[in-house]
Amino acid sequence: MAGKIRIAHLAGPNATIQNTPPLVTSNKARMKHRLPLRCGPDGTPLRYDVLRPQLLAAPVRVYVEQFSAHPLESDAAELYGPPDGYLNSDGEFSRERGSPDDRPVYEIELQPDDGYYPLPYMALQADGSAWEEECAQPLAPEAKARQPFLPDGSRSFEEIDRLGIDDHGLGNLIGARANVDFFRIEPPSGFTKGLPAGKRTDVGEGDIPPEVRGRNFFPYKPIHLEAAPPRPNLANIVNAVQRVLSSGAYQGAIWTQGSPRIEEALYWFNLLLDTPVPLCGNSAQRPHGTISNDGPRNIVDSVDWIASRTWADEAGRNCAGVVLVSDQRVFAAREVAKVDARPGGYVAVGGHGGILGSAGGEDAPILLHVPATKHTYRSEVNVTRLPAEVMGVRATPHGPEPVKVAIKSATGELLESAIPRVAIVKDGSYFQDDWESTEDNEADLLAMLRDRLSRAPLAGLVNEGLSPYGRIQGRARKAILTRAVYSGIPVVLSGRGNTEGFSASSGPFVGASNLSSTKARLLLMATLMKLGSLPPANDPDHPTVAECAATDQKLAEYRRIFRCH
Repeated sequence: MAGKIRIAHLAGPNATIQNTPPLVTSNKARMKHRLPLRCGPDGTPLRYDVLRPQLLAAPVRVYVEQFSAHPLESDAAELYGPPDGYLNSDGEFSRERGSPDDRPVYEIELQPDDGYYPLPYMALQADGSAWEEECAQPLAPEAKARQPFLPDGSRSFEEIDRLGIDDHGLGNLIGARANVDFFRIEPPSGFTKGLPAGKRTDVGEGDIPPEVRGRNFFPYKPIHLEAAPPRPNLANIVNAVQRVLSSGAYQGAIWTQGSPRIEEALYWFNLLLDTPVPLCGNSAQRPHGTISNDGPRNIVDSVDWIASRTWADEAGRNCAGVVLVSDQRVFAAREVAKVDARPGGYVAVGGHGGILGSAGGEDAPILLHVPATKHTYRSEVNVTRLPAEVMGVRATPHGPEPVKVAIKSATGELLESAIPRVAIVKDGSYFQDDWESTEDNEADLLAMLRDRLSRAPLAGLVNEGLSPYGRIQGRARKAILTRAVYSGIPVVLSGRGNTEGFSASSGPFVGASNLSSTKARLLLMATLMKLGSLPPANDPDHPTVAECAATDQKLAEYRRIFRCH
């Protein structure tokens, strides 16, 4: 693509890729304030201070020793031009060498406008003690805790441009390719005291009111103050991202989120978003700024993926769907899953593809496979194609009865109250308590069914059973799940673990194909909002022939969606 592209960065929750290590007071500051120094295991003070990116408040002139950037620079000294001058033994600078002992140096003027420079961290706590972690003391309350997460992507993107180096020794790895706008969709940190308009934040215009942990922002550190977004937020993130991508202002977008959670959000976007432009997911297994942190490379690779237009079909639309770009691989959102907390810790589950191509290697991004399942603008369950309302089901003294459930607002946005409650129930061999399988032994499953019928007009269950079939073990459990179906609650069968086979539909149950139970849950939620609940029988334990036929007709629609998404 000629010129720079314009992309949107969408900040998601619990994102290690936007998490920084604790700001620990440097030994330089401890010496200045006569505080105990940080020492190694042998009790001697550490040789080096950690350097953290910070802004200069005033210009400063520094002298850098010639040939100190690499131990073999001097081996090729004849290839170099002269230094800017020399420093004598008293530290005085001159343009000409006055003595053989004078050191050749480069003279550099550092300006505040240059951006971030790595410098020792000099801050102390309010009581004069050194900072040792995020909190003023271990397990401190929120009022005594700092936030390690960045409030949006602007700081991390700027540090990547300023401090990141590619294989050719060049920087500006994002800014040279793209202009980026930053959106705080479900950010991992927040402004707890608010922020007036005009104060530098790079997070948009207007005032930011005081934000609340667990409602406006979602961190996982400090660990005792962790917060995760609730299920209704699935509506909010679809609405917010759809608004951004529907603006027509962006050639693509990057969503960042915690590495164990991002696989669910990306598949949700793959099903619900109605957009022809690419959305790349990025995460990190190691916090921003730590040794061998993988996040910056993943972000740069996503920028390259979007800019390459490798994803575009003949009409210029994204044919790859929502993807996760990680460790130079491009994963389909439907198949990707995290299996370990290390770079390279993602795999494609399902056993039949899932890695679509590559980004960030020595060659340009490449697309080798195109998903055959429907996604984004082709999805039958995207937000545009969802109805305004569907029929749910709710328990009454006379049995389960249909009830209307609103799905979208008058403006076409997804309602928080519309998000169905779908649970995953785990099944396995040797599950029965004794030789006789009775419902009395399945109190947890019975309680879940009662709860869903009383409180969730749109509800479903995913049974993760034997791989790949997802079959239900035990007569009592099968009877209860069959009752759920004829009460209006669809049940999906999924193989356990990283199943590589296909769970087929069986009896009154829907097969999840090769979807993991986690992904099957999301597709069932979307399908419930598209089709509504199953038609309930007057007596779910003894449905009539006509009621069974009505259920089968509805199940056929469910099965069709599961086969093609």
